[in-house]
Amino acid sequence: MAISYLGLSPVQRTSLDALPFDGNHLVSGPPGSGKSLLAAQRALMLALTGTPTFLLTRSNLLRQTLATVVSALGTEDHGVRVSTAHAWLTQWFGGDAPRTEDGWFDWAACYARAASDAGPPPTLVIDEGQDLPVGFYRLCRILGGRTTVYADECQRLTNTNSTLAEISAALGKSARHTLTGNHRNTRQIAALADHFLTGTADQPLPDREGPTPRLHRLDGPGAVADLVISLAERHSQRSTGVILSSTRAQFDVLTRLERRAPHLRPKLYTSQATHGRYRTIDLALSGIVILNRASAKGLDFNTVVVPDTHIDGAADPTSATLRMTYYVLATRARHELHFGYEGGTEPPLVASLHDGLLLRR
Repeated sequence: MAISYLGLSPVQRTSLDALPFDGNHLVSGPPGSGKSLLAAQRALMLALTGTPTFLLTRSNLLRQTLATVVSALGTEDHGVRVSTAHAWLTQWFGGDAPRTEDGWFDWAACYARAASDAGPPPTLVIDEGQDLPVGFYRLCRILGGRTTVYADECQRLTNTNSTLAEISAALGKSARHTLTGNHRNTRQIAALADHFLTGTADQPLPDREGPTPRLHRLDGPGAVADLVISLAERHSQRSTGVILSSTRAQFDVLTRLERRAPHLRPKLYTSQATHGRYRTIDLALSGIVILNRASAKGLDFNTVVVPDTHIDGAADPTSATLRMTYYVLATRARHELHFGYEGGTEPPLVASLHDGLLLRR
């Protein structure tokens, strides 16, 4: 099987080549450092050893993206299976895998199952590993296979997540590695995103320049559609991600776009769909994608629109959870970033951004 190191910078290539094939490894890096691409490359390299390799993530939408990347990098018979962690665990345990109230599994039952498993230990590569619970990594340790985790502690958006220290401790003996550099965002977007960090930004800003992010006062969903149509038509060959806080808002915007600009062919993804057009979409294509905040992790778009910041108007702007959410949202944008709000007052967190970081319209 031939593998192409497509799109890797010298730093990323060095990081990939420096990872030993054996053992457990935890690789941390900021948004835009290439973790997802490296996770796909790592899975393909491990598959070269003749061991079936599983590339796992929590998000189904990110799974679709990773499957496309793996397909582009390797041959059709690449020996890598891309799956969500939930689907892999269900298959590994069997159809009667016991669940708990948080939507995950009865870890004690999984540990017992692992202790009696006589099969070969799995080879796992995990992307956005901070979104999986500590119990999952303890299971990986009991299974005794090779586990490589790519994670960013500053991008935890789920209730069942793990810190880097917790992942490392749960895996047992594991090597820690660090990625540097931001190959996704412009300097202007990265500077704004750094404002949302709860600690001190320790990464240099990217060299690539772009427009200053903008804040728009919107008069309801109709104005949201106007903004999205204007941006999408101005950059028809680019991808536009519209990130909203509720499924209802997603479908409202979709309906308006389909009615007023059907030629733009907007797409919508929701994790509530089990199949069909709202479950499987091709993010490699240009155009508009409407998604929920919870599904944004690991993705990127040329232009990102977050039109409903007003829903956070009553939230504590110093909240680490809120700031982490906006850090993730901002860093999805490769070239342009647009925030929006309804009402006469800017939400406190957005209002704290000075004019050098955010232009008001």
